[in-house]
Amino acid sequence: MAAPSGRSERPQLPEYSGSYVVSRPVYSELAWEEQHERRLQERRTLQERLAKGCSCSRKTALHVLKTLLPILEWLPKYQLKEWLLSDIISGISTGLVATLQGMAYALLAAVPVGYGLYSAFFPILTYFIFGTSRHISVGPFPVVSLMVGSVVLNMAPDEHFISNETTLNTTVIDFAARDKARVLIASTLTLLVGIIQLIFGGLQVGFIVRYLADPLIGGFTTAAAFQVLVSQLKIVLNVSTKSYNGVLSIIYTLVEIFQNVGSTNIADFVAGLLTIIMCMVVKELNNRFKHKIPIPIPIEVIVTVIATAISYGANLEKNYNAGIVKSIPRGFLPPVTPSVSLFSEMMTPSFSIAVVAYAIAVSVGKVYATKYDYAIDGNQEFIAFGISNIFSGFFSCFVATTALSRTAVQESTGGKTQIAGILSAVIVMVAIVALGKLLEPLQKSVLAGVVIANLKGMFMQVCDVPRLWRQNKIDAVIWVFTCLASIILGLDLGLLAGLMFALLTVVLRVQFPSWSGLGSFPNTDIYRSTKVYKNIEELEGVKILRFSSPIFYGNIDGLKKSIKSTVGFDAIRVYNKRLKALRKIQKLIKKGQLRATKNGIVSDAGSSNNAFEPDDDIEDPEELDIPTKEIEIRVDWNADLPVKVNVPKVPMHSLVLDCGAVSFLDVVGVRSLRMIVKEFQRIDVNVYFSSLQDHVIEKLERCGFFDDNIRKDIFFLTVHDAVLYLRSQVKSQEDSILETITFIQESKDPLELMEAELIEQELDVQDEAMRRLAS
Repeated sequence: MAAPSGRSERPQLPEYSGSYVVSRPVYSELAWEEQHERRLQERRTLQERLAKGCSCSRKTALHVLKTLLPILEWLPKYQLKEWLLSDIISGISTGLVATLQGMAYALLAAVPVGYGLYSAFFPILTYFIFGTSRHISVGPFPVVSLMVGSVVLNMAPDEHFISNETTLNTTVIDFAARDKARVLIASTLTLLVGIIQLIFGGLQVGFIVRYLADPLIGGFTTAAAFQVLVSQLKIVLNVSTKSYNGVLSIIYTLVEIFQNVGSTNIADFVAGLLTIIMCMVVKELNNRFKHKIPIPIPIEVIVTVIATAISYGANLEKNYNAGIVKSIPRGFLPPVTPSVSLFSEMMTPSFSIAVVAYAIAVSVGKVYATKYDYAIDGNQEFIAFGISNIFSGFFSCFVATTALSRTAVQESTGGKTQIAGILSAVIVMVAIVALGKLLEPLQKSVLAGVVIANLKGMFMQVCDVPRLWRQNKIDAVIWVFTCLASIILGLDLGLLAGLMFALLTVVLRVQFPSWSGLGSFPNTDIYRSTKVYKNIEELEGVKILRFSSPIFYGNIDGLKKSIKSTVGFDAIRVYNKRLKALRKIQKLIKKGQLRATKNGIVSDAGSSNNAFEPDDDIEDPEELDIPTKEIEIRVDWNADLPVKVNVPKVPMHSLVLDCGAVSFLDVVGVRSLRMIVKEFQRIDVNVYFSSLQDHVIEKLERCGFFDDNIRKDIFFLTVHDAVLYLRSQVKSQEDSILETITFIQESKDPLELMEAELIEQELDVQDEAMRRLAS
């Protein structure tokens, strides 16, 4: 029968007809250890560990060799007939895109266009040998190129290369000297980044990328895309601006662009705008019809060829003063030793560039590794990119990583292995050797348009913010904060600020953890939050607290607050109030206005009770004289007392702490747990622990948590074990709410009081008084 319109049927849930019944004893940790022997943990000495680590068999040596040279692992397994044709097609397609993107991203790195071709060629050669990803296309990436360009512009601004020959109201810049210095700085930075990455790989710190969460990377790359857009906007408009770096540099650049927008070169603007529109439209068609088009249309190549022909035929540079590439080095330059003396000036940004370049490459590599069911080694990737950047640094290249769009081309055109990557390098080499001269008339605005068109994917990450806000508001805030910080402060400081903010959110979430009071479903051993579920049963006189966090110095206050909220009172305040009440009772006994009997405290008939006085001493009770004469009397702390002291009621006798989610303890946490147990024991509330992991119990043992008063029999395997134990205790001790106060009487009337000795060093005089007076 169809459901009524406007109403949706709930999906039918699968029925589970199975059930189970378990019969076993109630186990405390002490009882469990007595019945079940633990495995002996073999502890090796440092010498034994070094001996094992340094031992080497043939199999181990082969494994190490294949780890350091992954090509030895996958190349012998290469399926020539099945994969070669796909790799050739993929290599040619990727090579054409890499040629254009290399030239375009050189503009971001603030070096001559031709050096982008070198950066698209040399890194592939070494990654082919040392890399573990089969699909990523190694070379320039806009975010990393922009970070390199920021360092280059900061160390070699135009102002440092003003020529002595100046005409009236005109400044002449020595472009040859400037470009030479910038290439040297970029290659030196590349060498330093490679060294840092190689050191990180050798130290096996590939885990560092885990701290760059997806929201952080999303916000950072979106901000970087905005930075790239602004940097390329002035090239599209062909307006001159100063080189700004640091805080608010992007704002200053935008202001100056709009101030000089009147001097826009129309030829460059039209060429750049048409390039952006054509590239974005064709890329969208490639994406929508990727299942029907065997090879994506190489629109960047087509646009570049057409634009170069138009520029050459119309002589746009001469007739319209268009900005063109002008000169591209033909062939390869000899290797040059980078300037090591510059390391100290670029050390700080080199760390952020090294980590960002690695994080981008590994993130993209993992996507395709998961898709094609193979694994990439994070530490080996550090080594591979480190070696690639060190090698490239000697050939006037800037920092290499991988580009998302170029990798997508390599994969979508059928690339199976890095054979496609090495073939793409061959295409770039052909451009370097033979085609460089032909591309000299190409307008720079066309290359800038190619860069801007490839930013669409990064800008579309803004659409992730509403989804993140619905799923996890903290992740959404991290995204927005990192994006804004990277735009305002610059990419290096913005990344650092975003990372610090993300770590701060982790600290705050641990410092203010989640907790809940638990109850059980009837006739089950299932315990859930009393605030979430209905029909939850709570054992009378017992409170159960689940604390879902490690216990360490940072969240001790959170633990105490959760306990106070669960039980409904402050154990220390209750204890102090009881001491104050006992002091006043003692005074009345001395005055003869109260009599202590075995049946309780009795007020003498006809005498006024002067104990009803203002309760002005709340938290600091006076020192209690400790009695030494014994008369057994009873005080029900939850009933009305014969003195006017507001003693909070304690309607419970046991507290169970579910510590199943506690992954570790520190010394402060152990000490605080010990104090919590003692504070509750002083007011006759027993504290029990359940579900602790073995290593947490071992930590308690090492820190001296256990003694004669705190034993392992208060630790239980599960919450249900603790509850069943308490049920049995309640049945045998129905009068556990009442307390017996013992006085020692030397004479019948009046009572003489004297000082008693302290038995436990850890308890103060007030504590001793309470312990001696209460049974």
